[in-house]
Amino acid sequence: MSVTAQAAPRLFDYEKLVGVFVFIFVACGAIGVIEPSPYDFASLVAMPLWFFGGFRIHRSFLVFGFLILLFNIMGFLALIPYWDNPDSSLYQYQSAYLVLTGLFYALYMGDRTNSRVEMCLRAYTAGSVIAAVCGILGYFNVAGLGDEVFAHAGRASGTFKDPNVLGSYLVLPIVWLAQNLMLGRARSALLTAATLLVVFLGMFLSFSRGSYGATLVAFTLMTASVYRTSTNVKMKRRIVTATLAAIAMIAVLILVLLLNPETREIFALRTAAVQDYDAGETGRFGNQLRSIPMLLDRFMGFGPLRFRLVFNLEPHNSYVGAFANNGWIGGFLFLLLVGVTAWIGMRMMFAASPAQRQAQAVVPALLALFLQGFQIDIDHWRFLFFMLGAVWGLEALRARSAAKSTQLRSLGVPDVS
Repeated sequence: MSVTAQAAPRLFDYEKLVGVFVFIFVACGAIGVIEPSPYDFASLVAMPLWFFGGFRIHRSFLVFGFLILLFNIMGFLALIPYWDNPDSSLYQYQSAYLVLTGLFYALYMGDRTNSRVEMCLRAYTAGSVIAAVCGILGYFNVAGLGDEVFAHAGRASGTFKDPNVLGSYLVLPIVWLAQNLMLGRARSALLTAATLLVVFLGMFLSFSRGSYGATLVAFTLMTASVYRTSTNVKMKRRIVTATLAAIAMIAVLILVLLLNPETREIFALRTAAVQDYDAGETGRFGNQLRSIPMLLDRFMGFGPLRFRLVFNLEPHNSYVGAFANNGWIGGFLFLLLVGVTAWIGMRMMFAASPAQRQAQAVVPALLALFLQGFQIDIDHWRFLFFMLGAVWGLEALRARSAAKSTQLRSLGVPDVS
């Protein structure tokens, strides 16, 4: 008589446990109204818990790690003359923490990529619904949640301090939800459409010019790439139909909102090409132009967070800010990081691979955010590092798939993946 040994039951599933805490971590990225944020506390659990379980490093990650770490190191070198300045020091330490989260996301989503990216996008969307709902409640001053709670200066800010940040945070879930509807991947088309409307409404009520532009750019890029890479005629027809339906639905929503005179007035004011604080020698654009010849004489820039001490205003341009905060080398590293990430992202969007569909949602939102960097400071936005990590995690999957295909071809085996 033989006895088959059975494995002892596990007390818990480690991977699922890590997944739960990472989900909470990502979702908490929607809360920026308090410092330190629940996001920061969640990171103290999620990242160490994942780290002690072990992980793999793909060679593509080394490019991302090299660029972003060296950029951060240049910030610390630029900080040396100002170590005793608490604002500059805190800013640079916060930069290091955000870089750490970006590296974590890249490594975490670089393994078991499709399932982990999907989970993280769901978590991000869950957070975005909370942020958008709070913004809507704040804008309409429901239960006294208006100015100084979930709205500022007549604009929805939700769970963020700044309406501009709320608007930009909501771009990714708008694109991802729209893509799910186009491709028929939503479990419930009605629920997904309702969620899309809520998130879009939160973005619209932020009255952020940059967020409006980013949403338009990201949605257009996503739609174009999905249509271009779809080989099924029926699917192409579905994409066109879903796109027109989404545009019509959103257009009706905007028209209804603009029936309110107060909303119409704020919309007209905020969508003006140039605001009062943009123009003039000491305005946003004037300061940026005046800073360039000064930075040419300062190899290490002004030092972290010291642009404001020179011009009494933030640079409102992440590319000028990179040179001002991190010096010449740091500035060029930032440009290189943006350029390389944009290049690998576009390649993933249009070249067939297991990473393509998810890249077609994440990459357009990140590229739109890069464009926003020309008119606002994005370098300390938590979701920038989430998107950077997601794109480089997807690149690891693409590279593994490409290497496997090359190996199969060299052996004369047809690649059917």
